[in-house]
Amino acid sequence: MTTPALPGSPFLSQIGSELFLEATPLQAIATDFGTPVFAYSKSAMLAALAAYQRAFVDRDALICYAMKANSSLAILQLFAKAGCGFDIVSVGELRRALVAGARPERIVFSGVGKTREEIRTALQAGVGCFNVESEAELTVLNDVALQCSQRAPVSIRVNPNVDAKTHPYISTGLKGNKFGVAHDRSLQAYLQASRLPGLRVIGIDCHIGSQITEMDPYLDAMDRVLDLVAAVEATGIRLEHIDFGGGLGINYNGDTPPQADVLWARLLQRLDERGYGNRRILIEPGRSLVGNAGVCLTEVLYLKPGEHKNFCIVDAAMNDLPRPAMYQAFHQILPVTARSGEAIRMDVVGPVCESGDWIGRDRDLSVQAGDVLAVLSAGAYCMSMASNYNSRPRAAEVLVDGQDVKLIRARETIDDLMRTEKLL
Repeated sequence: MTTPALPGSPFLSQIGSELFLEATPLQAIATDFGTPVFAYSKSAMLAALAAYQRAFVDRDALICYAMKANSSLAILQLFAKAGCGFDIVSVGELRRALVAGARPERIVFSGVGKTREEIRTALQAGVGCFNVESEAELTVLNDVALQCSQRAPVSIRVNPNVDAKTHPYISTGLKGNKFGVAHDRSLQAYLQASRLPGLRVIGIDCHIGSQITEMDPYLDAMDRVLDLVAAVEATGIRLEHIDFGGGLGINYNGDTPPQADVLWARLLQRLDERGYGNRRILIEPGRSLVGNAGVCLTEVLYLKPGEHKNFCIVDAAMNDLPRPAMYQAFHQILPVTARSGEAIRMDVVGPVCESGDWIGRDRDLSVQAGDVLAVLSAGAYCMSMASNYNSRPRAAEVLVDGQDVKLIRARETIDDLMRTEKLL
């Protein structure tokens, strides 16, 4: 029996008692590469990208993958070959994108705290645009550009004060968030930028948050940004592109975000209605391209019954899967090989010495020590946020393409962790 499209990925299925990612049994990946290990479906990532590409057929648009979601080189290479640009937030991400084959003119540099050295490096690399997030940054960017005998291409990130209706830790478009220039100061910022000789104003940028599951916040933000475009251009400043950011959510636990092509059909309709349909569009999706393409495989170490709680202790931890500890995020957890027998309600926890080290609360599972669990929807903000807390090496990563499985990141060793350190 095959059960297609389990929660977490359209390319995850159960055949008999076994979970498969594409045509590969997950148990085989755990056996061959050890645990914890992240496995990503190539087809799932390309299918997610195709939904955006369908939306922008016959439009002047650039899809920039927000690589903070998952910056593994092979995944960047996959998106570069598929025609993506990249949204970066550090010089480290710039280097990764270039190594993976990105064209620098298709890179936008976001982030609230760019250093002078990062700005200089990005200018010399020839990035396509700096998404500026404060008036003070305009001054610094101008200074560095003049020192480099260049004019930096800039877009000002506007904070539209729109509630994305998401977790407060991943909301970025409200007045109380650190991101962007306040909507009521944006026109002044554009006038300032237009007077600085080291800057070349080319666009406007807006990003309101992450894991957004409703269409209305996007429409509200678009209207506020387009109002500002009209005000800016009334002063004689021409904006070549409009960057609407990313933030589209995925299905973690019965979430129902709109499909990318459905969302953008509606947004482009609004853009046409407002008279900006011929303007160049940039977007910066991240989670929606990779989140449901990935699973983390982890071995059950111990079952620990308790008076108030039962615990399933696994070898993955908050250093591998930080989202639950950071903001109580939910991931579906399924046995890789289903067992018969009564399921027991338990918390799935890791071995890290923190009470916050949990992967899932109150899950009904029928498992034994030695079994492998699949933590679903683990393609975004897991490996890219992984740490070495408790001196734990980071997991291996593999890319699944049908029956072909390629190692794309070797498991770290303890020697790797100590390589840059020196004894007294």
